[in-house]
Amino acid sequence: MNKKEIAEIKKQFSERHCSISKICGCYVDGEKNIKTTFKQAFLSLDTEEMFKYFELFRKSLSGSIGKNLNTLDFPTDTESEGGTQHFLLKLRDSGLNDDSLLQEYYDRIIANYDYVGNYLILVIHDTYDIPGHTSDGLVLDDASENVYEYILTSICPVNLSKPGLSYDAGENIFVNRIRDWVVEMPENAILFPAFHDRMADIHSVLYYAKDENEPRQAFMDEILHCEIPLSSATQKDTFVSVIEDTIGESCDLELMKNIHEHITQMNEESKEAGEILTFEKEEIKQLLMDAGAEDALFASYDETFEAIADPHAKVYASNIMNTRSFQVKTPSVVIKVDPGRTDLIEKKTIDGRECLVIALDGEVEVNGVRIS
Repeated sequence: MNKKEIAEIKKQFSERHCSISKICGCYVDGEKNIKTTFKQAFLSLDTEEMFKYFELFRKSLSGSIGKNLNTLDFPTDTESEGGTQHFLLKLRDSGLNDDSLLQEYYDRIIANYDYVGNYLILVIHDTYDIPGHTSDGLVLDDASENVYEYILTSICPVNLSKPGLSYDAGENIFVNRIRDWVVEMPENAILFPAFHDRMADIHSVLYYAKDENEPRQAFMDEILHCEIPLSSATQKDTFVSVIEDTIGESCDLELMKNIHEHITQMNEESKEAGEILTFEKEEIKQLLMDAGAEDALFASYDETFEAIADPHAKVYASNIMNTRSFQVKTPSVVIKVDPGRTDLIEKKTIDGRECLVIALDGEVEVNGVRIS
């Protein structure tokens, strides 16, 4: 899912656009015991309570794509009877009205969710009547083209509020505040099915992780059985290792400037097309070749890549390079340059020393002071 698709679903979590039919919850303590469960029509909630839930749901679809939010494809075998995709599809199609299915879902999460402390499992069912679009992109609220039926699962920590003082209006004094259990923003969430091209894609799911470095492998494997994406830090390290191990000593400033320029341009083109720029093994190879790396360097590229990462590993452009800034770093100096003006930096040998030369273009300031 891209930003526009995620934003369209998040927009439904408001009083004006809400069409959520049902909300279900399961409160679990630190010993994995179910303390209570509930189920009710969402629109029967009072307005204040409804808005607090909206905040939780919107947070479940927040963060950066490729970091906190990842669209995962189900393996084919999960779509047969007993598979994880097949189970989620049954749960969605039940409209959360099948108590045995819902209880089984809770049990699966509790058995595999590794969390120290209390938490609340929230599950909602919604049927979004997708409005039509005119040829120039205008929304036609009364012209439905399709329906997107989905369930959203949010797992939220429940912790004691902080101790402190509060004002007792009746007694007109300040007293010790009574601590109570508070539902916090979700740690993880699952949107099934994914929303692709403004319609349901039952072959994929959107997964949210507040901490991208905590993918909760057992949970994802048992609940989704999808391939776990690389963290953004691992994607960056993978990309850097592939360049260093493939190009070696032939990697110079000019090559890196070209790589940065190519990624920046490709990323802009992807944004205009409403797509997310990613690279896999062959696409990284093509990127390096287009940037000027010699063909001879790629004789053992496949072996080099697969020694570093899975041959099907995918990296997001946003994770491997900052397209808004070009950075050159030495042990003592860090230089950041507008990506459109990398021509201002050169590497030269001066008096026998390797130097970075920066062409002065316009006014120069040091610590905010203009200098000559």
